[in-house]
Amino acid sequence: MMKRILALVALCLLVTQTASADSREHEQLKRSIIKIYTTAAAPDYFNPWALLNAKQLSGSGAVIDGRRILTNAHVVANGSFIQVQRHGDAKKFRAQVAFVSHEADLALLTVEEQSFFEDTRPLDLGELPDLQEEVTVYGYPIGGKSLSITRGVLSRVEHQYYAHAESYLMAGQIDAAINPGNSGGPVISDGRIVGVAMQTNNSQGAENLGYFVPPSVIRHVLKDAEDGVHDGFPELGAVTQSMESPALKEVAGLAEDEEGALVVKVFHDAPAATVLQPGDVLLEVDGYPIAADRTVEWRENQRTNYHYAVDQYHVGDQLPVRFSRDGEVRTAQVTLGTAPLSRSLVVGEQFDQRPRYYIYGGVVFVPLNMNLIKRWGNNWHSKAPIDYLHARNRWGDAERHELVVALKVLPAGVNLGYHDWKNWIIDSVNGEPVKDFAEFAQLMEGNEKPFVDLRDDAGYRMVIDAAAAREQEPMILQTYHIPHRHSPELFSTLAQDTGE
Repeated sequence: MMKRILALVALCLLVTQTASADSREHEQLKRSIIKIYTTAAAPDYFNPWALLNAKQLSGSGAVIDGRRILTNAHVVANGSFIQVQRHGDAKKFRAQVAFVSHEADLALLTVEEQSFFEDTRPLDLGELPDLQEEVTVYGYPIGGKSLSITRGVLSRVEHQYYAHAESYLMAGQIDAAINPGNSGGPVISDGRIVGVAMQTNNSQGAENLGYFVPPSVIRHVLKDAEDGVHDGFPELGAVTQSMESPALKEVAGLAEDEEGALVVKVFHDAPAATVLQPGDVLLEVDGYPIAADRTVEWRENQRTNYHYAVDQYHVGDQLPVRFSRDGEVRTAQVTLGTAPLSRSLVVGEQFDQRPRYYIYGGVVFVPLNMNLIKRWGNNWHSKAPIDYLHARNRWGDAERHELVVALKVLPAGVNLGYHDWKNWIIDSVNGEPVKDFAEFAQLMEGNEKPFVDLRDDAGYRMVIDAAAAREQEPMILQTYHIPHRHSPELFSTLAQDTGE
């Protein structure tokens, strides 16, 4: 009897000690969860020489190896002043952005004052759990000062559009809401980071659905950050469509049991241009067979877009591909390259940089990009000019890869007759087609004719007296309180491009 009592006491002591050790481990983990305070001053793309009012934002992060803090890029985007605070501490420390990947919505912060990292333990990166496994999300939602800990089940893993930069990458979905302030907080399983909370699903009928950046994307960014130079995710440079139509398969020369993705466009300067051509059928990428719906089985019974295989590589790596051309199966290696800012005529939203602009004769000229379009607010899909929205669906090419618009006219004598012109897309300058904003500014600056003749693709014209534009320029800038007639680095960049 006594032995049974002693054994029971020993078991109770063991359980208590284990619980105590788990409690200490959990407290240590919480010390590595960081609250981030950001003062963000974004540019005003309606008035590109100015900034919008600064906003106070907050987010979350986690200490990782190298005395760094892992968080979301959107937590620190356009940040002019960043502070960090440990769990349970009142003191805030100044932080700086060491590396940022906006397409992956990830950023690495550093803190110069090394005492900040005392009593914190770097959290290791783990492997993505299986579906239906429970994970824990740590963070400071809705600006609260106390650490919040929520649990959810991993319900789905597949490619999603990342809200921050509209990139298309792998993401994990959990049945737990990710609220403002939670962003950047770690998703934890077995004491390791298996994701970074980034966004929630606000679509109609969706409840408590959150998304996180998975380990494969995190590892890619950490590898990219090793040399401090942002290369990003590499580009293949081919546009494909699904081949679920039996007729399409037959015309493309595929056998009944073959599947793949039909190549419909290959960009002339893309890595794929050395190997693929329109009409080819992409059968395999990095050994992953491509199904008719353009997915690959990346884990048993789990499928996602075939770009998953490309995303595992880095710029300069060679990607093995297998494809069919006119019924003949071929293999090749594609040397992956750096993805351009955009293949569309409308460049995607950019962060942490000032807008480009050029003022001539009181007319404000800017490149068309998503920063400008989104300046129309959350309902930009319906409020932005229709020509801007249509341009998003047009591919750029060697002749034109950026659109230039006359954003607005600052009324003055030199631009009489055009005071109500705005959001006007320009096709040519003095008969010269406009390839991009840099070339446009060069054409305007180098004009030696009495007039500058601007036209759109429908033939409408804006003609400006060159001598009057030069004469009235100081008065126009003074009247409208504009510090410079063009963005500061516009012509220094042009000088570098031309070798001057």
